[in-house]
Amino acid sequence: MMERGQASAKGGSMPSLFRFLFVLGILFTMGWGTMIALVYLYEPKPREMSVSIAPQKLNSPR
Repeated sequence: MMERGQASAKGGSMPSLFRFLFVLGILFTMGWGTMIALVYLYEPKPREMSVSIAPQKLNSPR
């Protein structure tokens, strides 16, 4: 009987470093795809912007 965590002689299990890198690559690809989808599919609504400036700043000599 083979214990858990041991690889068989024919087809061994994937080493943990490769598994980690594979999962990391999948997550990176999903994140990258989400960012690309947001860039191409999302249109922000333009709105007007106003900033209040204190009168002291406008009338003071420099």
